[in-house]
Amino acid sequence: MADSVTTLPAPHPKSDFIQPTTRSLGDFELTVLSDGNYYLDGGGLFGVVPKPLWERRMGADARNRVAVGMNSLLVRTGKHNVLIETGAGDKLNDKQRAIWETEARLMSSLERAKIDPGDIDVVINTHLHFDHSGWNTLRRGDRIVPAFPRAKYYVQEGELRHARLQHVRDRVSYLTDNYDPLVESGQMHLLHGDSDIVPGVSVKVFPGHTRNLQAVVIRSNNQRACYISDLIPTTAHLDPTWVMAFDLFPLETIESRKRFYEHAVPEKWLVVFTHDPKTPWAFVETGDKGKYEARLG
Repeated sequence: MADSVTTLPAPHPKSDFIQPTTRSLGDFELTVLSDGNYYLDGGGLFGVVPKPLWERRMGADARNRVAVGMNSLLVRTGKHNVLIETGAGDKLNDKQRAIWETEARLMSSLERAKIDPGDIDVVINTHLHFDHSGWNTLRRGDRIVPAFPRAKYYVQEGELRHARLQHVRDRVSYLTDNYDPLVESGQMHLLHGDSDIVPGVSVKVFPGHTRNLQAVVIRSNNQRACYISDLIPTTAHLDPTWVMAFDLFPLETIESRKRFYEHAVPEKWLVVFTHDPKTPWAFVETGDKGKYEARLG
């Protein structure tokens, strides 16, 4: 009798990044942009979940790395152009680029979406990890300048405080050139909890990944969307207990997910996934077995 062989899904190719995709939400226009894919360790991405379980959903390469996306969201309200998240950018050093193999494609993605960086009114960082705030700024010779010169940038004040600690646990995730120059220039606006940013766009704090992670909620004509960020990084993380090793407060991640689902599922929110390389957005539903599932639509 021949041995049975399990065929695993191949890792997502680095070149298969998400192209700009647009849909309506009430009177608003939403466009998913991409800074390209990059590599994360599979154990870091799925924490204590055993590899035989998670690799059924996301394949790993020979080095146990998973290619994940860096998805940003452009919200055109008619009055404001709001950019949520700015990827890893192009300021990483050679060692960092070798580790993560970033692609730095957000600016070309914006160009494909026919919007100029000078047309962005608001930039929202859900938190300040390097893969969420890299294009906040650009290096011009010896200077660091805003990538979006007209924009007001928003982040939680507690997140900035933690970033500046440069704690041994997670200092590799925080690159000061992505945010300190904006604080010093006055372009970075610091929030204290749930806040309205512009009409129809607000932020809500969901602790877990970091203490002050903020999701972005978009509302127009009784329709809702949410950029949930690293609270639920991909559609493979819908189970409340499938949390990342990168989460500083994993038990709080579980409770924050449950709190999010209490509204997002029955009210049919469109959920935007920051790191999913194939499914940038979907509706979350409760399946026949009571498990959360992603439905495209």
